[in-house]
Amino acid sequence: QVKLVESGGGSVQAGGSLELSCVASGYSNCMGWFRQAPGKGREVVAHFRRTGESSYYDDSVKGRFTISLDSNKNTVYLQMNNLTPEDTDMYYCAAGICFGGDWPINYVYYWGQGTQVTVSA
Repeated sequence: QVKLVESGGGSVQAGGSLELSCVASGYSNCMGWFRQAPGKGREVVAHFRRTGESSYYDDSVKGRFTISLDSNKNTVYLQMNNLTPEDTDMYYCAAGICFGGDWPINYVYYWGQGTQVTVSA
């Protein structure tokens, strides 16, 4: 069992920046972030795969968000810049197995508790 503990998030005005971090208690080949709006399913935002040290971004965040992994600290970060109101969601840290490209939710084995990101116009 891997426990994920998130921090960061909060409220910011459009154009602002936030950084999310997530510490894992154990190893997972893939770590990343999903987000979920009320009444909708979770959608992948970005993930980092240790194999090949590759990263993936949803088209909606490319060029604005950056994911990174500190292996020594077993911590994944999501730097979010140029935020828009459309980025307002609950963000969940995730860990599991991914193969590059989109990350099917059934391959996420562990979830964080979620952290709210609110962007005002």
